[in-house]
Amino acid sequence: MASGSFYVYALLDPRESPPRPFYIGKGSGSRAYAHMVEDGEGRKIRRIRDIESAGYAVIVRQLVSDLAEPDALRVEAQLIAAHGTLETGGILLNLVVPSGDIEGRGSTVTVPPGAVEKAQLGLGLLKEAILELAAVNP
Repeated sequence: MASGSFYVYALLDPRESPPRPFYIGKGSGSRAYAHMVEDGEGRKIRRIRDIESAGYAVIVRQLVSDLAEPDALRVEAQLIAAHGTLETGGILLNLVVPSGDIEGRGSTVTVPPGAVEKAQLGLGLLKEAILELAAVNP
């Protein structure tokens, strides 16, 4: 793997023994800590707030560092797949399951960074909205 400025990290719940990961991500700089100050109502943010309101601090652990972005994406995808998301019967709260592949795209289409992940997140939100609609309109 080529060296670089990216890393793969896990957010762990200190209330469990041993602390168990509930989110895995890729980042650079202080990205891993940015979740603690994010706003929102998502399940990751709710878990962080639950941990903090119980008097604990989320454990942030860098799992692999000094990676080039393609390598970080691959490692992130492999770790998410290994732990599984709630939707797949696993333990992670990740909504977006990265493909781990930023290479091999068609040469005629330029895919901006993060576009695939945003599309997956959008599809997840659309699915939730359809299920909610169906639930209130049997």
